[in-house]
Amino acid sequence: MRRMLAALLILMMVLVSAAQAEAPKAPDYILEGFAGESSTTDWETNLFFSRMQEKTGISFQFREYNGESGWSQRKTEIARGEDLPDVLFSPELKQSEIRDMYDSGVLIDLRPYLETYAPDLWAQFEAHPEWLKDVVLPGGQIAALPEFNTMQNNDVMWINTRWLKRVGLEIPGNAEELKQVLVAFRDGDPNNNGQKDEIPLAFLGMWELRFLAHAFGIIDNDYYISARSGKAESALTTDENRAFLSWLHDLWTEKLLDPNGFRTVDTLRQITDEKKAVPYGVILSATPLTVLPASAMDQYETLLPLEYQGERIYRDLTGGVIRGTFAITSACREPEKLISWVNYLYTEEGSKLAQYGKEGEEYSWNDSGMWEWNEDLTTVAQEILPQHTIAGGSIPPGLALEDFQLHYAEESTRRTIEMLARVKEYAVLPFPLVTLSREDEAEIARIQKDLMGYAEQAMAAFVTGDVELNDDQWAVFCNTVREKGLNSAVGIWQKYLEKRSEAEP
Repeated sequence: MRRMLAALLILMMVLVSAAQAEAPKAPDYILEGFAGESSTTDWETNLFFSRMQEKTGISFQFREYNGESGWSQRKTEIARGEDLPDVLFSPELKQSEIRDMYDSGVLIDLRPYLETYAPDLWAQFEAHPEWLKDVVLPGGQIAALPEFNTMQNNDVMWINTRWLKRVGLEIPGNAEELKQVLVAFRDGDPNNNGQKDEIPLAFLGMWELRFLAHAFGIIDNDYYISARSGKAESALTTDENRAFLSWLHDLWTEKLLDPNGFRTVDTLRQITDEKKAVPYGVILSATPLTVLPASAMDQYETLLPLEYQGERIYRDLTGGVIRGTFAITSACREPEKLISWVNYLYTEEGSKLAQYGKEGEEYSWNDSGMWEWNEDLTTVAQEILPQHTIAGGSIPPGLALEDFQLHYAEESTRRTIEMLARVKEYAVLPFPLVTLSREDEAEIARIQKDLMGYAEQAMAAFVTGDVELNDDQWAVFCNTVREKGLNSAVGIWQKYLEKRSEAEP
């Protein structure tokens, strides 16, 4: 009997041991973040994370959000320290959120780990010390890592070169030449349909029209601020801005601007019928595809920035650094391992794996030295990108590979990338990235709320002629924007410009 009990006990121990051996290993860390609004990506089954686990041995329990409202609420909870994950991945953290989460102890300083555990990322900072200044907090800490992307989308001028040939004109090089082209587009029936239905220049609102201010040397940001020679300034009350608004008024009066530009949206002006005559000469947009079918893309080229006083300059919308894409919380016991994990995304190989998949499986190089997808584009869009990569949706940490994009085999897409790259050569970030204090951030927000609403409406009224742009009305405009805090805002931004200049990288 005793022998039977002993045998049964041994058998039970063997079975328990086998069951334990077969039980799946608990994930090493909790990774939480935002995949993108209505994203179809499932991080739990995504091939990128599986491949990263094979490479690093690190596994995650995923908490993935696909709705902006839900993620916004969850960020508020995280900021309060509620149920912290180990790492925040593609969380779209604003710099103010990074600042507050670090100050409250939710996020840790990653800087002490980077040189040792993220040598590839650190090499980027050493090669581009300005990028390091872009991400550090006022005390020199790095509480969140960025994506480096020098090829970000921007509103640019797309000109219909087919129309140019029909009206017999060359690419315009300055504001006056652009006006001459727009007049020819208005009068010359360049879409060849026998109707006077051409819209010489299409735009949406005063915000978009302000990108044309580069033709008068102006590249202010959304706060109406730029930095020139170490000094914060605003072009709102300058002679250059008045000349720019007067030029726009002339375009409006001569029916060279879209008459619905101040009261329409992309969905209302979009042309989906490929047989319909193209109505647009110059389009201000990130891409003509916002208003036209793909079949019309070959008619358009990016128009290089217009020259002003011998210089070509254009507003860079966001610069080369996107902040707040990766952070580690105080709940993490081994941050150095996660820093080592994310460092791979700052290599060319890791960036390709994240954005395009694996060479030979998702894409391949052809005999012409160009890469192409191994599946048709529909499969790529519906399956490969959401299931095999983390491309699209929210922005993850890593590198955006400009050279790789410029070697894409599909000619139309590559041509668009090449054209945007040419414009980017002239693009300047109006004001460097800084981190405001809570008090200054609140004051800037208060000023901006009042100032922006007035300035945009007043400038639009000058453009349309609802308010005459004469000396008296210009004085009213200048005095009003000053009363609404423009000079105070310039003073605040100047303080941070000086702090940044003095700070060690």
